[in-house]
Amino acid sequence: MPASPIYLDNHATTAVDPRVLAAMLPYFTEVFGNAGSTTHSFGHEAKDAVNSARRSIATSIGADEHEIVFTSGATESNNLAIRGVAERERRRGNHLISVTTEHKAVLDPLASLAKHGFEVTLLPVAQHGSPHAGLLDVQRLADAIRPDTALVSVMLANNEIGVIQPLAEIGRLCKERGVLLHCDATQAVGKIPVDVNDLQVDLLSFTAHKIYGPKGVGALYVRRRNPIVRLQSQIDGGGQEHGLRSGTLNVPGIVGFAKALRLCLEEMPTESMRLAALRQRLYDGLAKSLSDVLLNGPVLSDPILRLPGNLNVTFGHVQGEAICLQIPDIAVSSGSACTSANPAPSHVLLALGLSEDQTKSSLRFGIGRFNTAEQIDYTIEAITAGVTRLRKLA
Repeated sequence: MPASPIYLDNHATTAVDPRVLAAMLPYFTEVFGNAGSTTHSFGHEAKDAVNSARRSIATSIGADEHEIVFTSGATESNNLAIRGVAERERRRGNHLISVTTEHKAVLDPLASLAKHGFEVTLLPVAQHGSPHAGLLDVQRLADAIRPDTALVSVMLANNEIGVIQPLAEIGRLCKERGVLLHCDATQAVGKIPVDVNDLQVDLLSFTAHKIYGPKGVGALYVRRRNPIVRLQSQIDGGGQEHGLRSGTLNVPGIVGFAKALRLCLEEMPTESMRLAALRQRLYDGLAKSLSDVLLNGPVLSDPILRLPGNLNVTFGHVQGEAICLQIPDIAVSSGSACTSANPAPSHVLLALGLSEDQTKSSLRFGIGRFNTAEQIDYTIEAITAGVTRLRKLA
């Protein structure tokens, strides 16, 4: 039994790194002013902190500081990007393209727009059994783009199966066709290199709480040159963030966001190798100890195809939620945290071609900064014992 519960759900959220918390604390009690207050030093200090964080975050993804819009998180960033393009009066057309395996924070705004006269095309991905399972065929995207296509939205790294899409290739295609490209990079920023110019994206969503920063703060990159991207605001009020996102800025959160991203970039070369090794250790241990363990998503051996800390497997003849009940001291996920209130099977795994029963027998592991080899070994033992018990009962 571990001294404390083991957390292996780092795709859902991460613990705030103590170094990030230390950077944030002064902005709760000492430098607590409103960054929009221009008549006193409290406001000036807060604004200076926001400007410094904005520059740091922009540099981290190869952007200009004026291209960063702070939001409450990736869901709001996705909505601002997608609705912001679609609801502009002078858009290119009413056709929108995305992928069947996108996060619900992309699929649901698209579905809402479809009810209001927009045409949405959702592209399939490589099927289960392929070493590239979950990958989008760029030629399919090329064939789907039309003269009235206003926006393409493709996530960089998937939150359930960890597949990394060929965004640079997709970006070149969209640039050639003159179509705006939005990328949900929530799971990618801070975990793999992300440069908005290398990827040729026009809009990019990301957030702090996936990279050991605080909840409640995210960002949207909005390209301001080649081309200038114009959006319809979704929250109106005081005109903050270039008028795109009104509301008092979350100064401590923004400071913590910048610190968290800096730490991720500094530690990425060694951390990515460590996480990949722990992920392989976990998969090998489960596959050796249990029969009918099925890998979901792309192969583990290619770092270009999959996030280093992601593992998604199906355990034959048992349900994922039942396994979770067998391991109360280990936090894992039987689906996306953002859709956990919906008992429906994972739309991502269904899109890979898995059956409904297989999707319900799957678990997602998100290995992160604070996990150890000892925790992985304990997890292998606990899940092996739990699955064995459940199979005997069945």
